[in-house]
Amino acid sequence: MRHDVYARELGFEPVRPEQREVDAYDRHALHCIVRTNDDNVRPVGCARVVLTDPQDRNAPLPFEQSCRDTLDRRIIDPAALPRERIAEVSRLAVMGEFRRRRGELHRPVALSARDSAGDPVARFPNIPVSLYFGAVALAQRAGVEYLFTLTEPRLAKHFARGGVQIETVGAPIEHRGIRIPSLMRVSQVYNSLRAMVRPIWHEVHAQMDTCYLLHEALAQQAPEQAPLPQRVPASV
Repeated sequence: MRHDVYARELGFEPVRPEQREVDAYDRHALHCIVRTNDDNVRPVGCARVVLTDPQDRNAPLPFEQSCRDTLDRRIIDPAALPRERIAEVSRLAVMGEFRRRRGELHRPVALSARDSAGDPVARFPNIPVSLYFGAVALAQRAGVEYLFTLTEPRLAKHFARGGVQIETVGAPIEHRGIRIPSLMRVSQVYNSLRAMVRPIWHEVHAQMDTCYLLHEALAQQAPEQAPLPQRVPASV
């Protein structure tokens, strides 16, 4: 999915014969996939949560390198936090067929000025929100409290309409477009959500719970064949 979006559709990464877009951070990352909830199940989007490297907790997360000179450490200094309690959301991607509105085909995640306008329930950007909620759920299970991400400038504005609080923690950088280093406090996300997006949160967490319960059942049957689930699907 990442290869289709980042390499074939957007040209951010080279097209590879094995059709996989991977990097060194995937070794210590958790992955969430959103897929359709119909008879013809198709992938919709994906995201990952990069944890700090268990072999070297002080090794920087991707944003710590790209935003080294722009982070406002008066707001928060990732280097001063318990390293097992921080992580980064990255590689959000939505498949092209779900980014068909004008201006969206050249962005990895679809957002529009029309989202949340008029009927907020019908127009709210449910796919990006589902991916972020999936990332928060994964972070929560991994014991992460400080979840960093690089956001498009308009993303926080859209999410704020649903009560999703994303705090700016530094100056913008150029990274496949203008991106702003931002922070979500995992323990505080739910309490600020508006009623219209809480059903999405509940559904994502319910499906996540099911996936982990299935993993635990498989682990009891064959412990050596049941590694921690790195890819957790959710349906929309």
